[in-house]
Amino acid sequence: MKQNWEYKKLGEVAMIEYGTRVVQKKDGGSIYPVYGGGGATFKMDTFNREDRMVIARFAMSKQCTRIVKGKFFLNDSGLTVATSSSLLSQLYLDRCLMSMNDKIYSLGNGAAQKNLDMKAFVRLVIPVPPLSTQTAIVSELDALSAIIADHKSLLKKYDELEQSIFYDMFGDPVKNDKGWVVKTLSEVVDSDCSISYGIVQPGDGELSGVPVVRPVDLIGTYVYPDNLKLTTAEISNQYKRSILKGYEILMCVRGTTGVVSIASNSLKGCNVTRGIVPLAFREYMCTFFMFFQFKSISIKEKIAERTYGATLKQINMKDLRELQVIVPPLPLQQEFASKIEAIEAMKADTKKSLAKSEELFNARMDYYFNA
Repeated sequence: MKQNWEYKKLGEVAMIEYGTRVVQKKDGGSIYPVYGGGGATFKMDTFNREDRMVIARFAMSKQCTRIVKGKFFLNDSGLTVATSSSLLSQLYLDRCLMSMNDKIYSLGNGAAQKNLDMKAFVRLVIPVPPLSTQTAIVSELDALSAIIADHKSLLKKYDELEQSIFYDMFGDPVKNDKGWVVKTLSEVVDSDCSISYGIVQPGDGELSGVPVVRPVDLIGTYVYPDNLKLTTAEISNQYKRSILKGYEILMCVRGTTGVVSIASNSLKGCNVTRGIVPLAFREYMCTFFMFFQFKSISIKEKIAERTYGATLKQINMKDLRELQVIVPPLPLQQEFASKIEAIEAMKADTKKSLAKSEELFNARMDYYFNA
């Protein structure tokens, strides 16, 4: 416990309020979103909250706390907000509850659907420093949040710059205004690349074994072996066609089809699941160039046209093999790749700074609210 800080139950220092039934009006007022327990939103022209922490009461997910920016209305009792008393700054209380997300989620009852135990919730003990200290804590955390937001904004701008360079150099790959040679995907991949998906049933995970890439792992330019699910060597060897050599493009073919990442060289010997197709290319095709061609809007639309299924969307391997791509001269592709590699290096530095900022933010949150 910190000196000059009090520790009180949430119910002693905050009022817990629930949503009410909202009826839309049409009198030309301002438009604000309405939040319900299911997370659905619609528009109305009145509000009862602004910039507040919202806590899930029914059907809790693991991210059961969320700060909602701007004005909004709670539409039912599935969500709740905690309003501070004179002992607490509202901003301080919101930050405190955000830091307790895991603890709040653990108060949920039920197997199929977790509902928050409100009696236990109001008994949560929270630190109550002097108001001046609360203000200083909020200022520090807001400053760190701003730094994190700046890093994320810069990463987004780098992504936009890379795609802009691609369009400047090659144009739209489907319209092909610049008249590049066009080939099917099966013609531009390596002779030993069968354009086939990976392991159908990788198992429930092993303590040690072969890392496998799943569609959920395709979240950045590169995929690394850290934190990947593992399968056995025996299962992996049954799918030798999809064992990675490193630097392939990994394309999602089930679910969100067309999403791509690049296998880092450290993935050599690893494998992929049924939802992913590894693509290695002939010597006249540059991987970075193909990666950004797949990320272009028009190629994504072509993949979407070939995607079928209502519950589970997927694309046939035959349709994927017949996908047409442009083939500019290799020196031009390599010139593009050199520009992208320079941007990727800056992105890597920014990601490191972002990770450090997030680590510091989490450490300060833990120090103030959980120590």
